[in-house]
Amino acid sequence: MHFFKYALLLFFTLSLHAQVEQDTIKIVKDSLAPIADPKYREDQFYATITYNLMEGQPRGYAQYSFSTGISGGFLRDMPVNKRRNHSIAVGLGYSYNNIKHNLVVAKTDVGNFYSIQSNNTFDRNKLVLHYAELPIEFRWRNSDSISHQFWRIYLGFKASYLFYSKAQLKDGGNDIKVINDANLNKFVLGSYISAGWNTWNLYAYYGFTPIYKDAVLDGQKLNMHMLKLGLIFYIL
Repeated sequence: MHFFKYALLLFFTLSLHAQVEQDTIKIVKDSLAPIADPKYREDQFYATITYNLMEGQPRGYAQYSFSTGISGGFLRDMPVNKRRNHSIAVGLGYSYNNIKHNLVVAKTDVGNFYSIQSNNTFDRNKLVLHYAELPIEFRWRNSDSISHQFWRIYLGFKASYLFYSKAQLKDGGNDIKVINDANLNKFVLGSYISAGWNTWNLYAYYGFTPIYKDAVLDGQKLNMHMLKLGLIFYIL
């Protein structure tokens, strides 16, 4: 009987010793300082949400409701200095733009006709633009491979290709659509800036190229450029 008591006591003593030893090893391992990655880069996905404003508006032109802009894509980060906080990034993305305005497009036998109408003469009128985008960014940040919470300022240039468009007027039971208007510019160039802390960043974009290429309103060529203001989110 005494033998079993001593054996049981020895078993618990060894188990307690092993547990303490494991906890000690775990604490030692956890206390090791993280090592900086010499090949650190900010490869990341991005997403933007913006309010789209039209610059160079013709007389009588007005927007209503919220003209939405949404985009997303991937950027490949290529550091250019030893600290790796200066870099160039090249990527590929997609942009959706829903412009709610009073510029009405109608299809005729001699081409598309453009007119300005009062907002109370229709239920809804919008221009939807879908672009494939090729952005390039010049990046400054104070980050490192250990912490991903940092300040950033990114200056960018973007080439966009319009692959689908739709102008739609809804008025009562009428639903008039003009698909892939030939008077829209297929290729659009613009620049942008994003700046902020960690995930949340302010974003502004200005299009150098007018939205319309050959559209004419009241004898004058439409020369509207897109200005986007909103937020951009970077995701590792």
